[in-house]
Amino acid sequence: MILRSIEPVVIVAMFAAMVVLGIIVSLSRRKVGELKRSTAEIHQEERGVFDFLHGLGAAFSEGVPAGELHRLIVEGAQLLLKADGGALYLADRSGEQLLPAFLSKGCPPLVTLPPNLAEERNADAPTQTQAIESFVRLQSVRVGAGLLGEACDWHDPRFLRRRGDIPETLAAQGLGSLVMGRLMYRQKLLGVLALARETGKDPFSDAKIELFKAILEQSAFALFNQAIHLAAGEKHALDHDIQIAGEIQKILLPADAPDVEGFEISGLNLPARTLSGDYFDYLAVDDDHVGIAIADVSGKGVPAALIMAMCRSALRSQAPGKLSPSAVLQAVNRQLYPDMKEDMFISMAYVVLNRRTGEALLARAGHDAPLLFRRESSLVECLNPKGMAVGIDSGGVFDRFCNDFAFRLESGDLLLLYTDGLTEALDPSGFEFGVERLKEALVANAGDGAVQTLHRLSQSVIAFAGNQPQHDDITLIALRKL
Repeated sequence: MILRSIEPVVIVAMFAAMVVLGIIVSLSRRKVGELKRSTAEIHQEERGVFDFLHGLGAAFSEGVPAGELHRLIVEGAQLLLKADGGALYLADRSGEQLLPAFLSKGCPPLVTLPPNLAEERNADAPTQTQAIESFVRLQSVRVGAGLLGEACDWHDPRFLRRRGDIPETLAAQGLGSLVMGRLMYRQKLLGVLALARETGKDPFSDAKIELFKAILEQSAFALFNQAIHLAAGEKHALDHDIQIAGEIQKILLPADAPDVEGFEISGLNLPARTLSGDYFDYLAVDDDHVGIAIADVSGKGVPAALIMAMCRSALRSQAPGKLSPSAVLQAVNRQLYPDMKEDMFISMAYVVLNRRTGEALLARAGHDAPLLFRRESSLVECLNPKGMAVGIDSGGVFDRFCNDFAFRLESGDLLLLYTDGLTEALDPSGFEFGVERLKEALVANAGDGAVQTLHRLSQSVIAFAGNQPQHDDITLIALRKL
């Protein structure tokens, strides 16, 4: 009897256990199904990330235009996070403005529209949509201002989907939820990437934050490397242009010295860079006189080369027929002064030689004093008349200081004009070549002729400098009476 009374209890217990076991199995199957789906989603996400990275790498290796890379970043990120649209804003050179680089179709405006365009958007007319797109694509954003500008200060990306996260003006323009973050590489702000969903669509999930961080990191890396690639290409093009400019500049310098009976003339230019700020020239004054000019423009590179070309043009326009070198320099100064920047000037020395008598006139505009070797005494004279540089004064003061200085060349005498790149050349210990060392070298070599003298002087300064780089242009002119 007792056993019979126990059987229903056992049966109930067994049934309950079976029910619980069934529930457990059902839950386990559901969990397995969820894990399978989660695994599939993870694989799909991994595949999407791989495709995204592959697309960026292929774009960079193939050298696609910047606009194409911008499109790949936005559309790739949009696909991975299933956004309705995306926008890429890049920082300008100043780092103070964000400029729209790529905005996909379907992206709600991330800047506040003017009232008329906002009303048109609500009307939802195709022509009005084009007007809105044009406005958004031309609208820059100040860093720190507005939603996009504020993102430049965020350390991590953010999901904006709750009431109050998104400004009412943007929500009224159709923006429902947003994920946004700054693009940084090596502590440099490159821009902001934003992905959006329209009002009424499911908001972004927090689970995607790590994925979006990875997108930001890889996008910043790709943008930074493309900027380097473009800069390298621009530098190569600029170097090529400067090389051509250097070749053109050489044409502006005389290839050969004039044939003046009874005299030997030689010139030499050793630029420190591809472009030189030094200038020398021989000018036909009249049948009995020849002009010899040397000049040094302040600064180096392209600006100095341009001023040098202006100086050459002015001097060649003023020299013919004028026997007074000071009158020529005064005219050149008046011509160039209006176009000279405050921090630029030209030092010049100009000699007018009477080829029949050996008499000469010198005018100096702030240039290094020419050196005159006298064969009879084997001494060097320093010809140092007053004068201020071209381009500093409009003419009132310049004309008072710039005067003609007369001297005469006798047989065997040699006049040396030079720029300060020679005397200011440094040896490895930091000592200058100097005027005294130049005088000694001039005494030692002047008797061997103008060409040989310039060659040995240039070799002397090169040997003196040793492995020190040439920091300034060097120009020499030698005039020797036979």
